[in-house]
Amino acid sequence: MSTTTWKIDPAHSSASFKVKHMMISNVKGSFSGITGTLVEDATDPANSSIEATIDMDTLSTGDPQRDGHLKSADFFEADKHTHMTFKSTKVEKEGEGEYKVTGDLTVHGVTKPVVFEVEGPSAPGKDPYGNTRIGLEATTKINRKDFGLTWNAALETGGILIGEDVTITLDVQFLQA
Repeated sequence: MSTTTWKIDPAHSSASFKVKHMMISNVKGSFSGITGTLVEDATDPANSSIEATIDMDTLSTGDPQRDGHLKSADFFEADKHTHMTFKSTKVEKEGEGEYKVTGDLTVHGVTKPVVFEVEGPSAPGKDPYGNTRIGLEATTKINRKDFGLTWNAALETGGILIGEDVTITLDVQFLQA
């Protein structure tokens, strides 16, 4: 078995999310400071694995008041649950440059299985410093209530302030270890 180990480059990686606000439009946010490792077996993807950790304190929606609310006990309880983590349990090749990665996502102290649809990895490339890099994009959709993120408010017109479905997208660049 020939594997290559890759480390996430936090300076060139981000996680973003979007959720419906007032049942009208999406509010988006992001996290920086992603760390983790990809062990890639190009000949047999089933032997590949990935682990990633996101620092909850890096949450940003572009609105400091909303960021504070999301980090509070109403949502992430970032002082108590300082990180979000993902650890793969299965990697399946779906097509050329397309994978399905199943694993355990832990948010707010709750761990649930999720499936990421992955595009990539890109062909390896050398940066100006001689490091070999690859990149990929991974997307999943979760129901935030499954992770104990249940806070909401009713709207006068009917409906709810915040949707339950959250789309998570990871844009990740790796350095060969």
